[in-house]
Amino acid sequence: MRLALVTVMQFVENLSDRQAADAVRSRIDWKYALSLELTDAGFDFSILSEFRKRLGQSGAEPLLLDCTLELLREKKLLKARGRQRTDSTHVLAAVREMNRLELVAETLRAALNELARVAPEWLQEVAPPEWYRRHGARAEQSRLPRGDKARGEYAEQIGRDGAALVDLVRDHRSDLGDLPAMATLSQVWTRHFIHTITFGPRATKHGTKYPPEGDPATGNTLSQEETETERVEGIISRPDAQLPRAATAIESPYDVQARHSNKHDLSWLGYKVHLSETCDPGLPRLVTHVHTTVATTQDVSCTAAIHQALQGKDLLPARHLVDTGYVDAQLLVESYHQHGVELFGPPRLNPSWQAREGGYDASHFTFWWGSERARCPEGKTSVYWHPFVTQPYDRPVVKVRFAPQDCTPCPQRDKCVRSQSGRPRSLTVPDQPYFGALQDARRRITSQEGQAEYRGRAGIEGAISQAVRRCGLRRSRYLGLDKTHLQHVATAAALNVVRAVEHLRGQPLAQTRTSRFARLKPHFVT
Repeated sequence: MRLALVTVMQFVENLSDRQAADAVRSRIDWKYALSLELTDAGFDFSILSEFRKRLGQSGAEPLLLDCTLELLREKKLLKARGRQRTDSTHVLAAVREMNRLELVAETLRAALNELARVAPEWLQEVAPPEWYRRHGARAEQSRLPRGDKARGEYAEQIGRDGAALVDLVRDHRSDLGDLPAMATLSQVWTRHFIHTITFGPRATKHGTKYPPEGDPATGNTLSQEETETERVEGIISRPDAQLPRAATAIESPYDVQARHSNKHDLSWLGYKVHLSETCDPGLPRLVTHVHTTVATTQDVSCTAAIHQALQGKDLLPARHLVDTGYVDAQLLVESYHQHGVELFGPPRLNPSWQAREGGYDASHFTFWWGSERARCPEGKTSVYWHPFVTQPYDRPVVKVRFAPQDCTPCPQRDKCVRSQSGRPRSLTVPDQPYFGALQDARRRITSQEGQAEYRGRAGIEGAISQAVRRCGLRRSRYLGLDKTHLQHVATAAALNVVRAVEHLRGQPLAQTRTSRFARLKPHFVT
């Protein structure tokens, strides 16, 4: 229990393991909080790393936050079925970004280092002398060859060395093939190199080349051994345009779960963390859940998991304020029916050109779901109604089409159809409950009351800012998704301790910073 408290206090002050151990040994306030004697000698800083490892292996890391939440609930500082808000931010992995050449060189070097740790005698016996020169030192930009041609040749040399190492392990020490470093090597090589197979000159007899079926002029034939062609294998770098999608690509051999992602003009290598916090008046803003994912995971795929986790803590909100990334038609329906949560946020804009250019989008049509018909704004009735399920997302939708004889002479055709070939209007909409929920959400969020309600979502930026400035949220201290998530759980617990203490002291919430010029804005300017 003391180690858990030390971990939370460590993140309250954003200390390293060594600094936290020194604080336990030398600071009176820490000894008082931990109920230790003044003469207590503390512990070695490596104990904290071992403690986190045990937490991760047992799956008990959520207890750091959940125990804090339970205590705050007992003190009447936290309640369920109120308002909560969620947002995400990027997290930089504890590795550096590398170009392709550095990546393959470091991946091979990491595999060699792992083999040197597990089977040093065998590796020393089979490793060619030139490997020590090429892969003994870290692959730095300054050490790489200059010029595209030289770098291309060096990359292919690394590719041949890596393929040779895989063959050596497979042929002589298959027990080493299960090492994580060897699995990483195979994945990186599959993505960045092409394994080529060519055939050399055919066998000859008396210096004359024979075709495989023999010499038709003389009738001489070759034996099976003589007709076998020489098999030549090689490795070439895969062109950039042929690289598989980056969402599953390993970007560092030292953190194979870190992914490269982009959001607007931001690009980063690492992870993404979702923070959920309460925002009820009169109560402190407390973090109820943290959800850590790889950087390429979309926000919309995390909404259901966040609700499931909050349900397990009995901390589901009645209204959940989120941004567009967390909302879609299916989630609007399922969040309410499965968890009783009103997902409150702006759905994605209608992507159709009719919606962008003031034409007749789906909201202008009337749908009779029971009779499977639709009516356009000009009063025409549909002639085709086909429900189906989209792939690969398994979303039920309906495709509706109108008759050409109704659409072709229509005076408002330009608002519906751009085609000049007489093609009628067709549209694909979500099935009835999802379509209705989507339209209702758009009406609520665009109303004056909805806009005032939704302004409360922006407060989550304060939680992210405090977590970044105080606890270093956007930089992972550790390698791997699980350890990074443990860091975020400890960060959330630390924030809750700080915020609960400030609330009990009566310290008001900080106001959003505004520039001097912005404060001069007249009241009538919106």
